[in-house]
Amino acid sequence: MKRVLVTGATGFVGRRLCAHLSHKGWHVRAAVRTVATSMPPSGVETCLIPDIGPDTDWTEAVSGMDAVVHLAARVHMMRDTGMDSLQQYRRINTAGTQSLARASAHAQVKRFVFLSTVKVHGEQTGMRPLTEADLPSPADPYAISKLEAERCLDEVSNETGLEAVTFRPPLIYGPGVKGNFLRLMSLIRRRIPLPVASISNSRSLLCVDNLISAIDAALIAPGSASGTYLISDDHDVSTPDLIQKISVAMGLTPLMFRCPPRLLQAGGYMAGRGDEVRRMIESLRVDCSLLKQELNWRPAVDIDSGIASATQAYSH
Repeated sequence: MKRVLVTGATGFVGRRLCAHLSHKGWHVRAAVRTVATSMPPSGVETCLIPDIGPDTDWTEAVSGMDAVVHLAARVHMMRDTGMDSLQQYRRINTAGTQSLARASAHAQVKRFVFLSTVKVHGEQTGMRPLTEADLPSPADPYAISKLEAERCLDEVSNETGLEAVTFRPPLIYGPGVKGNFLRLMSLIRRRIPLPVASISNSRSLLCVDNLISAIDAALIAPGSASGTYLISDDHDVSTPDLIQKISVAMGLTPLMFRCPPRLLQAGGYMAGRGDEVRRMIESLRVDCSLLKQELNWRPAVDIDSGIASATQAYSH
């Protein structure tokens, strides 16, 4: 039986991943911060890791593992963009990833799967979608720390032979989602008209089930698997399209009205939500062709099914 350590195991992605891997026959060890937190699914072993940083002792956690999936991170907060917070992001996301990678290599772990972010490329795209060949352009402390973590992981991989697979996802949604996607579902459910009908953009999204299927593909890939991959549902949508799909999944008629994007952006900054509104207006597309080609991966669910599962869980 293959053995895998999952960090961030009690989070939005982690809980579903642990259940999936356990069902697929893996022996799953979940790294948790405290025994009082929401526990992983039954049948999953737990290992206490109170804090993640440069000095974390991963010895017990990685012992006997064939693979590691590193999901835990200090996550991006909408108003936490000051450079004075960069050191905290670096401590957890960069130094923490490096220490776990080195401990994994020392324990002779074969494969290390790391969850990064599309934000290492910046916040928007132009006429074409992003590819892995595009130069990184991180715009906030979270993205900077994640890019630095990728580079640390590559360094450990080159030095030790640890097989490192990195995913750069856009916004992840699905049952139990929080953040902007949850707020959008709440606005639609409350029947609040949204001033987005004039927006003509295109954004990539990622259903949590598609991310899990990609992690699964990375874990079981034959031979020596290493690489950095952009990933999405492989189906881009505009903001009005997304609202339409969520509304339909909820059995509602979408309520949208026209407002010039520039005026909408100005209003967002006046309300202290400029970054949030900008993401709603601009395009951010990724090309996941490399992932499909090298790991023989295809999205497990289509975007309509993914949104339906997210809204169903929200309604209950």
